[in-house]
Amino acid sequence: MKRTRKYVMGTALLGLALATSACGGAGSSKPQESAPSQQGEKGGSAVKLGITWAGSQVRHDATLAALDLYSQKNDKVTFEPTYMGFDTYFTKLATLSAARNLPDIMQIDTGNLMDYALRDQLADLSEGIDTSNINDKLLSAGKVNGTLYGIPLGANAITFMYNKSALDKLDIQVPEQGFSWDEWVEIARKTQPKLEKGKYFMGDLSMATGTTESDKYEIYQLAQGKGFIHTPDGKFNIDKETYVQFNQLFADLRQEGVVPPANLTAGHKQYDPQLDLFMNGSILVQREYSAAYPTFESVHAGQYAMTRVPSASQTGGFMLPSQFFTVSKNTKSAEEAKSFIEWFVNDQEAGRALMLARGVPVAQPVLEDLQSSLDETAKAQIEIIDRIAPDANPFSSRPKGFGAWTDEWTKISQAVAFDKMTPEKAYDELKKKWDEIIKL
Repeated sequence: MKRTRKYVMGTALLGLALATSACGGAGSSKPQESAPSQQGEKGGSAVKLGITWAGSQVRHDATLAALDLYSQKNDKVTFEPTYMGFDTYFTKLATLSAARNLPDIMQIDTGNLMDYALRDQLADLSEGIDTSNINDKLLSAGKVNGTLYGIPLGANAITFMYNKSALDKLDIQVPEQGFSWDEWVEIARKTQPKLEKGKYFMGDLSMATGTTESDKYEIYQLAQGKGFIHTPDGKFNIDKETYVQFNQLFADLRQEGVVPPANLTAGHKQYDPQLDLFMNGSILVQREYSAAYPTFESVHAGQYAMTRVPSASQTGGFMLPSQFFTVSKNTKSAEEAKSFIEWFVNDQEAGRALMLARGVPVAQPVLEDLQSSLDETAKAQIEIIDRIAPDANPFSSRPKGFGAWTDEWTKISQAVAFDKMTPEKAYDELKKKWDEIIKL
């Protein structure tokens, strides 16, 4: 069946496309007005589902292929898709949200789910979708106050990524189950003298250089048994003693030359082959997400590997969904939307269309079906998630305003690293900014 495709570019054009559901013919870049989506009625009438998502061209192509496949199998269901890059996606989605004009199905991430749920704009997905094949720790991230609002589409995990080639030459073996923090720091201190000038064992986890990097500290607090930096309902949960201890540890490591000086870390630019300190070989170990592994492999194939983040009294690791599909509470086609999402995550043919374009598939049968067709880079992502999953800390989505608060985290962490603020004062500032920004 024919399905209109839209890939809108540019801020003004993007806003128009989302606000008016504009579309053009297949291959057309010129937006045109279209009639509102047909809403399905019970009894088998035709249904057109509005659906929106963000991502790369690879994700767009894979998702469009899945939509085509679903329409071929369900000839009364067509789609009106809108898709784009991440740079303006959530701004435009917020515009639709304010107008109470959200599409039937939306991609939302862990930083936005709670916000939309608490504004009563998402449908309850606790019934009508088979989630029995999804890991409970991933599924729990789609819940807000006990109600399921988001269905995970892909799995991601926080890891220590390391330069395996370099560590092998130094005869340092990384156990599959990783190290404790004490063991890791001891190895770092013993290894540093063996490195040439200008090389450092690991990145400075106490100093953020971009947004949403508070999890560099979070893995340390989790390992101490103190939980995530916020509670599942969004309350501030940084443990002051642990936070001060963490910053003192990395101040010592900076002084010893085990991690780079603050001015070098400040120049780090993720994924830039010249300025990414891990990619350019300046550091051998960094905190990274499993989904980023293909990016590094594409630059230096066969050089990197992943292990679990260090533990202490308990594991410091966690898994999280790469993104969710959610359903608008105001849709007139809730059952049809749920049926599609169930197929999208559970059907093996859908899995073959999507591969890992949305992260590691969340349904085990789908993942097993793909195993023989995956390359080594994909298998490495699956393998590290399998190692982390059994004792991963259960992740909960971030509260409204979390992204803005992490901007403050970046500024404050840099002030501490440059000795312009004490960790104690930094803790007080982080708590103050949380109370100002996070609105529950």
